[in-house]
Amino acid sequence: MSVGAFPLRVARRPRAFLRVAGPDAASFLQRLVSNDVEALAPGASCEALLLTPKARVIAPLRILRRSGDDFLVLTEPELGERVQRELTRFRLAAKATIEPEQHESLLVVGGEPPEGALPNADYGVPAYELLDGDPPAGAEPAAEDELELLRIEARAPRWGRDLDERVLPAEAGLVERAISFTKGCYPGQEPVARLHYRGHANRTLRVLDLDGEELPAYDAEVRLGERAVGRVTSAVAAGAGVRALAYVRTDVPDGAELTVDGRPARLH
Repeated sequence: MSVGAFPLRVARRPRAFLRVAGPDAASFLQRLVSNDVEALAPGASCEALLLTPKARVIAPLRILRRSGDDFLVLTEPELGERVQRELTRFRLAAKATIEPEQHESLLVVGGEPPEGALPNADYGVPAYELLDGDPPAGAEPAAEDELELLRIEARAPRWGRDLDERVLPAEAGLVERAISFTKGCYPGQEPVARLHYRGHANRTLRVLDLDGEELPAYDAEVRLGERAVGRVTSAVAAGAGVRALAYVRTDVPDGAELTVDGRPARLH
C-alpha cells in the first residue's frame, strides 16, 4: 500500500512520562543521553537513548523541550521507574527536578501531523503521537497485528522484543535516529563512536519470511545450513506465512535460504 493511500488509524500508546525541569535541566540531560537535546527549540523533540558505559541500551526515549528549562521525557511504560532511577543517580549537584507526570498518548498512523504532535518513525508510513488530545476525525481503531506488521516491515525495534541490554544501537538501526556525533560526552559515547568510525556491527535487524502460520518462539535460532546466524525477536502473521524481525549476521546475503526451528525462511 502506498504511503498516500494509507488509511487513518489510531491506537492508545502506553507511555511513562518524566518531567526534568530546572536551571540545569538542559545541560544535565545533555550529559546523559545520546542525542543533542540542548539544540532543541521549545516545542521540538528528538529520539535519544539511555545507554550503559558499554553502549548497551537501557531505554529508548523521546525528549520534548517544552521551554528553555522544562523537558518531558517519554519512554516505555515498564521503563519509567528505571529511567527515573538512572537520572536521579547521576543528578548530583545539578539543579534539576525529576518527577513523574501523567499524560495520555495516542498513536495516529496516516495523515498529516497537527502542530505540537510528536513524530513517530516506527511504521514506514506517516505517523505521530498526540499528547492529551482527541483522535483526528475519521480515524479508525488500529488493529494490533496491522501495526505490528508495519513495524516489522519498517525494521523498527520494540523494547522487550528487539531491544534489551544485549543490544547495541548500531545493531538495532538506531544510530541515525537517536545519536548525535557532534554533541559532548555521555555514557556509552566512546564505544558508539568507535564502532561507527572504525568498524561495523556484526549483526543487524533484518526481515524474514517464514513458511507456515505458527509464530516462532522468541529468540528462536536462525540457521544457514549447519551454522547459527541469528535469532528471531518479533513475528506476526502475514497472509499464509509469517513475517519476522531477527538479528542476523551482516555477512548473510539478501535472499539467503535459512531455517528457523527447521522451517524454511528467507531474508525479505
